[in-house]
Amino acid sequence: MAEAQGGPRPVGLVARLRSLRALDLEVALRAALAAVVPLTVLVALGRVDLAAYAAFGGMTAIFGRSEPYRTRLRTVTAAGAVQLGSIGAGILLSVVHAPVAVEALVLAVVITLVILVYNTLGVTPSGPLFAVFAVLVCAAQPVDDGSGWLRWGVAAAATAFAWLLAMSGWLLRRVVATRERALFKALPRQAPVRPRASTDPRVWLNVVQNVVAALAAGGVAIAFGIGHPYWAVVSAVAVIPPARAAHTVQRAWHRVVGTAIGVGAAALVLWPEPPIAVLIVVIAVCQFGAEILVGRHYGAALVFVTPLALTVAHLASPTPLPVLLGDRLVETVVGAALGVAAVLLARRFVEHVPMPPPTMATPSIRPEEQP
Repeated sequence: MAEAQGGPRPVGLVARLRSLRALDLEVALRAALAAVVPLTVLVALGRVDLAAYAAFGGMTAIFGRSEPYRTRLRTVTAAGAVQLGSIGAGILLSVVHAPVAVEALVLAVVITLVILVYNTLGVTPSGPLFAVFAVLVCAAQPVDDGSGWLRWGVAAAATAFAWLLAMSGWLLRRVVATRERALFKALPRQAPVRPRASTDPRVWLNVVQNVVAALAAGGVAIAFGIGHPYWAVVSAVAVIPPARAAHTVQRAWHRVVGTAIGVGAAALVLWPEPPIAVLIVVIAVCQFGAEILVGRHYGAALVFVTPLALTVAHLASPTPLPVLLGDRLVETVVGAALGVAAVLLARRFVEHVPMPPPTMATPSIRPEEQP
């Protein structure tokens, strides 16, 4: 299908992969370490049940790639605060045994705040996917033993470690300041603050898209009794592009296909029931791949984000694999269908209601890096 008016065709995935630089591999390695080190510590302590909290905190390292450190201080700190807030909200929902209506309200608030904060502060990726996944999975984990603060503390420690990794290059550059240009790559990405983002109609359209699609996906999953409904919600949110990006069916289907392939990859990984050490390696590889691709082709990044998410959830709360994968497949179809519907409806809405033109770059993604 043709692109939306005013937007050139997206650059192909192969071209984006060819543009990989040493800097991309450096930041991806940091993201992988942010995942594997906390999980290894938990395995050594015999507390694999806390893996999800550490993993969601470690996802902080996915943000701030290729940004100058003054900018990265702002964006990664914001991302870390969002992840910790989302994890804390999920734990609290579990502790109080919140009814579905309250969970839905909290989910809507989280989505709204994340989109507004990220678009204002220039955080990339600017969508609420990681926060949504954190709040819903943490809400689904039973916390009946008074360990809520311990769980949040694990998340805080993992977040702090990821933050330090993301900022570690600043200290290294100061130590060898006279040879900085020879030893280190340039940090080209700009992420300007947009103080008026909250008045941008496209940002609010993005909020409505995500909230409606997420609540609809969760409602359908609950109505059909499909396990935990969080994966349908995550699948719906994953399909929706960021605010001010062109709402094209082509990009939406890239995200659908990426999510579906990711579910298949997770099945291949989990079906043989590998030892925990192998699962930690898988999580590290997936976080590495997600970091490489998240700013270049979001659909391809979901091939890694999806098994990352499913493996983390399986570590935290093991479920019989046929049930887990069957539920996730159905939930992916439900969520993706509703996400695509949200994209199509928003596209029709923009055609009839005057709005600022779409841009090919969110605040901190250069045009050639738009997912």
